[in-house]
Amino acid sequence: MTLSLRPGQRVGAAVLASLAGFAVLEWLLNSTDPTVQNLGNSFALPSLSEPLGTDQFGRSMLARMGSALRLSLLLSLLCVATSASLGVALGVVAGWRQGLADKLLSFLLNMLLALPGLVLILLFAGLAPGSLPMLYVAISLVLWVEYFRVVRAITRSVVASSPMQASRMLGFGWFYRFRRHLWPAIVAPVLTLAAFGAAGAILALAALGFVSVGLKPPTAELGLMMVELFPYYSDAPWVLAQPLVAVFLLVFGLHLLAGKNQ
Repeated sequence: MTLSLRPGQRVGAAVLASLAGFAVLEWLLNSTDPTVQNLGNSFALPSLSEPLGTDQFGRSMLARMGSALRLSLLLSLLCVATSASLGVALGVVAGWRQGLADKLLSFLLNMLLALPGLVLILLFAGLAPGSLPMLYVAISLVLWVEYFRVVRAITRSVVASSPMQASRMLGFGWFYRFRRHLWPAIVAPVLTLAAFGAAGAILALAALGFVSVGLKPPTAELGLMMVELFPYYSDAPWVLAQPLVAVFLLVFGLHLLAGKNQ
């Protein structure tokens, strides 16, 4: 099965590639520590030495934006990889085997759905404030639910289909039936969910930072940077705009990329 990108998806991919390229190049070419303060150079205007200016503590916004983008992109990719693997595996098991396995997994799903996703993430964040591994676990635990629901429904339909039944009667093993019949049916929805899931992970991380229950200073994180810079919006609006625009472009690019795969 080949996947082609439509024009809107190409735009989304280009936006994400540009942001990722900026984050990688900043890491490779700029040796400035994003946590080093220079109070005598606070809110410096963009210049050749500091292309994005400095914040209220004189810290390099170029270094901080590069670090924050790397953090958001890497965490979202890790959360998506974990939640997709878990959700797809459990969805296939529930939809294929059905019976007791389906009932137990569906019961677990309903328990998780009893709380809104962000509330569940806040509960985990409260257990270990400022812990990146705990945020990773919490976001992944919330994201796998959608993969499970979609994959389970598709699996039940495919398992009952005539081609799947014919392959079973001809003696083909479960792996062949999965690869030949089920995987082509779930790959496109899973990729779409992955794009939306990455956007959700980025927004969740930024929201936790914005309400000051996520990562702690002096970590460069987009939501935390918004909180720190908001009191100075009238003094240096160009500095506050940078994390805002970064979050917007990340989510915008991912939503464009989540368009239907063909």
